[in-house]
Amino acid sequence: MGIKMSMDSPFQIIQVMAEQVELIVPLFDAYRQFYGQPSDIDGARPFLTERLQRGESVILALIENARALGFTQLYPSFSSVSMRPIWILNDLYVEEKARQRGVGARLLHASREHAMKTGAIRLELSTAVTNTTAQSLYERDGWRQDTEFFHYECELPRTRL
Repeated sequence: MGIKMSMDSPFQIIQVMAEQVELIVPLFDAYRQFYGQPSDIDGARPFLTERLQRGESVILALIENARALGFTQLYPSFSSVSMRPIWILNDLYVEEKARQRGVGARLLHASREHAMKTGAIRLELSTAVTNTTAQSLYERDGWRQDTEFFHYECELPRTRL
């Protein structure tokens, strides 16, 4: 999937296939480190490859000169109330040197296009309360904070698969 950019844009957005996973492994590792996880390139590679091979996620990457500057990973889900698909925008990361160049906004736009193309009723995301930079980007892009529902999570003990 190549999402059309303006003719004067050096960027190209692609839907990453399993055989292209090396494009985003370093970005995914940096994303995890941003959220306090230790670097784990050797774990990132098979995790991403498996998601793509199983059709469990869609990864969009913004490419410039054959190098990924940012990516977003979308997970499919469903709304029982509307009986329609939704997409969870689980990961969005732009390498530090590429920030303030519109990469994040372009990835959000591409995510919205993908969701609409697949008949989804909405996109959902969550971000750290302290990540005000991302919050500003989302709000500029038309996202709004949910004031109707609380988000809860239940941590489970780690088990071997």
